[in-house]
Amino acid sequence: MNDLRTWLADVAEMGELKKVDGADWDLEIGAITMLSWARRDRPALLFDHIKGYPAGFRVLTGSTSTPNRVALTLHLPKVASTRELVTLLREKLNTWVDKHKEYSPKIVSRGPALENIQAGDKVNLLQFPIPKFHEEDGGRYIGTGDAVITRDPDTGEINVGTYRMQLFDEKTAGLFMVPGRHGRVHYEKYFARNQPCPVVVSIGHHPLIFRVASNEMPAGAEMGVIGAIQGSPLEVIIDELTGLPFPAHSEIVLAGWCRPGNKRLEGPFGEWTGYYASKPDPAPVFEVERVYHRNDPILLGSPPGRAPSDSSYFSAVMRSALLQKYLSDAGVPDVRAVWASEEGGTQLIITSIKQRYAGHAKQAAILTSQSSIGTNLGRYVIVVDEDIEPSNLQEVLWAVCTRSDPEKDIDILRRTRSNPLDPMLRRPAKGGLFNSVAIIDACKPFEWKDEFPQEISISPELIAKVKQKFGEIVG
Repeated sequence: MNDLRTWLADVAEMGELKKVDGADWDLEIGAITMLSWARRDRPALLFDHIKGYPAGFRVLTGSTSTPNRVALTLHLPKVASTRELVTLLREKLNTWVDKHKEYSPKIVSRGPALENIQAGDKVNLLQFPIPKFHEEDGGRYIGTGDAVITRDPDTGEINVGTYRMQLFDEKTAGLFMVPGRHGRVHYEKYFARNQPCPVVVSIGHHPLIFRVASNEMPAGAEMGVIGAIQGSPLEVIIDELTGLPFPAHSEIVLAGWCRPGNKRLEGPFGEWTGYYASKPDPAPVFEVERVYHRNDPILLGSPPGRAPSDSSYFSAVMRSALLQKYLSDAGVPDVRAVWASEEGGTQLIITSIKQRYAGHAKQAAILTSQSSIGTNLGRYVIVVDEDIEPSNLQEVLWAVCTRSDPEKDIDILRRTRSNPLDPMLRRPAKGGLFNSVAIIDACKPFEWKDEFPQEISISPELIAKVKQKFGEIVG
């Protein structure tokens, strides 16, 4: 299952793959992808016969936009609902992370990624149909669903992270990394020693690799977590140039260096917030000295945008599971569900609890807001009772409007952590990247929750009776 082509065959058998021929890399792939987000079925899109490129040089987008494809990617059984998927994922996360050392990557000498090898003057990144996704992007983006592999020069730990990467020319690209991310910490350590930072980037692979790389994991755990999820160690090949490992079944792999002082303006780029939030800024130049690729290679693209978008569903599911695990580990009792709203990304998080004591809702809200996910451009945290489904915003808004008093139940945390992509930051941001978070307690008041007015509802018995008699009307 670490082979993208097996995954594509399975998705085609599920009826969730659409093949698109004749699109232009210049904006059309991006536009088709973004317009497809409005479809209820949100198919995975495989682009071929791309303008100016030979048949077989393909681009895949929309890889994990449905529950079925998320379950397939993560080796989980089919589920009946998103909430069931989040619960199942939360239960598995501990096992995957705890067992990552048992599934350390397996070094092999051969693999499909070695079918074609180009080095030195033969390196030409323009041989691949790299899309320009959004009309105001600063250029073509070779890395959106990528896996950037670096090593900590102090500990030797290998990090696999997803960072956007803009194509500059035939042999160079720019790496955009938010401060504090493991990959950035690595290159800063090398640069502080006036040493080049070795980098390997896989830009085509099984979506499992992308999804683990794009989510927060313990330092150095990503390859082991991938192995734990698939039930067997990830097979990797050691790049002779940099000494870094890369997946043996990758479609396209780039190897080279980022050197101290070699920076170039990168961006703008349409981001997951739905805005071109960051202006062009200097980014390290990735100097590519070697390219590996399979015959008829497939580039994995994941253009961000306003939700629903290419990654919004998977991100919502994964972040919800991580948050529920975090709250449980922190000792918050009776957390029934968490939903990092797809519409709001990390900016709107809803936590459902069964109230056990005074201050329970506030405790859950503050811990949610100050988790690693909640502080990544968090804006609003809403806590609701256990009878409210967090992923149903209609129910959530009903709870906010009928169970909260703005004077008593809204608090604002000031000078919290923000993110360089925050569209509310006025550039230049002087004095640091700060944000504020609104906490809304939309639970019934704990002191008199048992006296709260009774909700209008229909008993299960009456529902069953009516459906049996009038099913064609009530569905």
